[in-house]
Amino acid sequence: MTNGAARGQTLGVRQAAFIGVGAMVGAGIFALLGAAGEVAGAAVWVSFVLAGVVAGLQGYSFARLGARYPAAGGFLEFLVRGFGNGHITGVAAWLLFGVNAIITAMVAVSFGSYASAAVADGGAQWTKHFAVLVIALMALLNVLGSGAVARAQTVVVVVVIGILSVFAVATLANLDPHLLAFSGYPPLRDIVSSVALTFFAFLGFGVITFTAKDLVAPARQLPRAIYLALGIATVIYVAVALGVFGVLTVDTVVASGGTALAVAAQPVLGDAGYWMMSVTALFATAGATNSGLFPAAGLCGQMATIGQFPPAMGRRLGDRVPIGLVMTAVAAMVLAVALDLSAIASIGSAVALLMFAIVTAGHLRLRGETGARAWVLVLAVATTVVVLLAFTFTTLVEEPATAVTLAAILVLSVVLDLSWKRIRDARG
Repeated sequence: MTNGAARGQTLGVRQAAFIGVGAMVGAGIFALLGAAGEVAGAAVWVSFVLAGVVAGLQGYSFARLGARYPAAGGFLEFLVRGFGNGHITGVAAWLLFGVNAIITAMVAVSFGSYASAAVADGGAQWTKHFAVLVIALMALLNVLGSGAVARAQTVVVVVVIGILSVFAVATLANLDPHLLAFSGYPPLRDIVSSVALTFFAFLGFGVITFTAKDLVAPARQLPRAIYLALGIATVIYVAVALGVFGVLTVDTVVASGGTALAVAAQPVLGDAGYWMMSVTALFATAGATNSGLFPAAGLCGQMATIGQFPPAMGRRLGDRVPIGLVMTAVAAMVLAVALDLSAIASIGSAVALLMFAIVTAGHLRLRGETGARAWVLVLAVATTVVVLLAFTFTTLVEEPATAVTLAAILVLSVVLDLSWKRIRDARG
């Protein structure tokens, strides 16, 4: 493994962490509060704390693995180490490639809707134009290298966290304690079941593992970046949830949906609150699109190197443009223009939860090499499986299109893995 310093790439802990924060604090926080409030009421902040604990357990597993096995393939390298370079890793790689394109397209469409509402007529056609534009711009940024991505994410995260911090301080200073009274909380089982929704806001931390190739000392820096990103995200989510549910009733938050933050900001910040939340949404969704494309080159390059993907997917156009990045960006553009992605909004959660559980289960076989504590890994797997089951019964059951799409992608991933390996083996 050649480290980042040897190749002149010098991402620091803060830059790697901000790539993860940019992936986490995207459009999710705007859409989550209403949905989570329907289940957990004013106790959504507790749900975020519990989701942060589950993410922290997985973060411990990923940090230990990343410190021992830093690679361009990110957490797929952990699968290779835990389960070998066979069909499990191959199917997971194709699954991640496809879902990454879908999630990138979904976030880009979210950016497009905010941009269309801000500068155009808010129509669907303008939304698609802006979605394609932001994907193209973020792909170009990724072509310029991890340094450019990190600098852009630093700006995005500073703006987003800055505005959300102002929002949190303003609302917390004006909250009504009665709205957050424990006596009004639903039963604990409802709060626990809402973790399946709030955990969605933490899924992006896995992107940080793809920065290992660009870190000077990944064994030391990668764990710090993961813990820093999860810490920042948890504090922001809890503060925002307390602020929103401290100034609005649960019914108002649920009715407000994706505009809950703007509605909560207006009483304390006036009309400027809407403007602030619109700016935050644009920055957050652009940053999440950027972070969504970031793993593409490393994923395809590493998987092509070990034979899981065709060699062409790991090559470059000229000296700078990774084919894997181009394929992901083009796929995301097509999906953004051609499909109604709102019908499959939860697919990223299901895949990520499944991936996290499998990676950490494989880690149990490697704990002698990573020095990880077995009980923490078992707890990480158990809590993630509980969240996945809760997610299945509370969300996927109500979103048949997501369930069907997920099944189709799983089948397609298996077919692609088997087909490519048959061709590869036939070539000798």
